[in-house]
Amino acid sequence: MMGSRQSAQGALFYEFSLEDHVPADHLIRSIDRFVELGGVRDHLAPFYSAMGRPSVDPELMIRMLLVGYCFGIRSERRLCEEVHLNLAYRWFCRLDLTDRVPDHSTFSKNRHGRFRESDLFQHLFETVLARCIAEGLVGGAAFGADASLIKADASRYSKQKFEDWDATRQASRATRDYLDTLDDAAFGASTPVQPKTISPSDPAARFTGANGDRPFFAYSTNYLVDLEHAVIVDVVATAPIRQAEVGAVRDMLVRVGERFDLHPERLAADTAYGSADMLGWLVEEQQIAPHIPVFDKTARQDGAFPATNFVFDAEANEYTCPGGKKLKKYWRTMTKPRSGLCKDNTYRYFASKADCSVCTLKARCTPNQAVRKIARHVHEDARDMARAIAKTDAYVASSYARKKVEMLFAHLKRILKLDRLRLRGPSGAKDEFLLAATAQNLRKMAKLIPAEPGTA
Repeated sequence: MMGSRQSAQGALFYEFSLEDHVPADHLIRSIDRFVELGGVRDHLAPFYSAMGRPSVDPELMIRMLLVGYCFGIRSERRLCEEVHLNLAYRWFCRLDLTDRVPDHSTFSKNRHGRFRESDLFQHLFETVLARCIAEGLVGGAAFGADASLIKADASRYSKQKFEDWDATRQASRATRDYLDTLDDAAFGASTPVQPKTISPSDPAARFTGANGDRPFFAYSTNYLVDLEHAVIVDVVATAPIRQAEVGAVRDMLVRVGERFDLHPERLAADTAYGSADMLGWLVEEQQIAPHIPVFDKTARQDGAFPATNFVFDAEANEYTCPGGKKLKKYWRTMTKPRSGLCKDNTYRYFASKADCSVCTLKARCTPNQAVRKIARHVHEDARDMARAIAKTDAYVASSYARKKVEMLFAHLKRILKLDRLRLRGPSGAKDEFLLAATAQNLRKMAKLIPAEPGTA
């Protein structure tokens, strides 16, 4: 039997509760348990005027932004529509059915103003991280580090030669932001090499083809991750340059140590972080075991013995070659003592010409030179330590655990849909990366920490 036609008849009074219409197993309920915004008003108080018309509640804007980043709603215009229509989102934002949703333009005004001036998103990220630590999700023993390219909001077809670009004629917000970071190690000062091409709409973005596909303008998001539960302990936006990414890891390790007293025993990363200077800093200054492949160019292209085949005697300060002969810095006593340190932070050790000329291994050792020489970096002990760690089972375990960092990047791009930035400039990239990392940590807690019975 066909049912009667449904007709809408308005009632004078309704008994309606948002609480009753949000499912108990909805992800937004689990996330809500870990959102603590009690300190937002105190943090922002110095940046609001004591006079004038009351502004939109900053806690409401933060909650709406969290909804957008947690559920991959990239457009703020669409976010306002979703919060207006979705009961669960209204409940999370503490909006009643009759409450008006803020206009999308409100976000831009506050983000480029007081939110950015107060570094609110960094404060929010650290508040969520503190909750992760309090919940026992951060072990603090093993960290992983990596970087991933995120496309900038800049067309690859609209570019100029760097020498033809005139910043005074294109003084947009992104341009001013870029000029303010020329001395920043994460952007302008990361390398003395000037870019060949530049985007007029976002000058700080770098034109790169590092992913093997067609080149595009991009930023790098750099994660420092606790490998126990894949919690992000810090995030930094940089230019997609190896020097900038390595420097970001140093800054992040120092910052989490100072702010959260987190001092890892080991750091897992790929070869890009295996330079001698980086390994020396980790081992000698931070006492962190580097579970990192050594960035090594000592292998000979002519098939001769690599430097690793020569045994170093630290006490005698000399090498022993595969033929049993010695390599020394100086074969005679210097009247005036010399350090022997070269401009590239290495010491040179030379074999004796008399030994090399009669050696039966000369053709396999130094076929194109009269004597064999070895360059030893000032941080070679740290490199040797990394090579020794690479032969252990713990290193194999760290290599598998490091995949958690790559999985976070996949989650960032596929689930949160942050494969391309909406905001421009270094500050825009920083804001987006911080909010996305905050959303990932909130989702992590919602997944790993079950709700107590009766609290959902």
